Amino acid sequence: MGSTHGHADDIVYDLVSIQYHALKGGQVYERYRSDAEGHDDVRQFIDQIQREDVERARRAQELLATITSPASVSAR
Repeated sequence: MGSTHGHADDIVYDLVSIQYHALKGGQVYERYRSDAEGHDDVRQFIDQIQREDVERARRAQELLATITSPASVSAR
């Protein structure tokens, strides 16, 4: 029984999805931040999760670069 894609394709898709959703979240946090005007504790929380999403997107990009590099691809 053959398949049209392999395990590596799933990993790439997963990492791209994680990166996309982290970056998309960063866009909506700007609106949330303005909604939280006057609530410094809420704004600080929004800032924190936005920074975490930026880091999550950056890390996903690093992993994508690692697993799609020519050396990694030829080792499979």
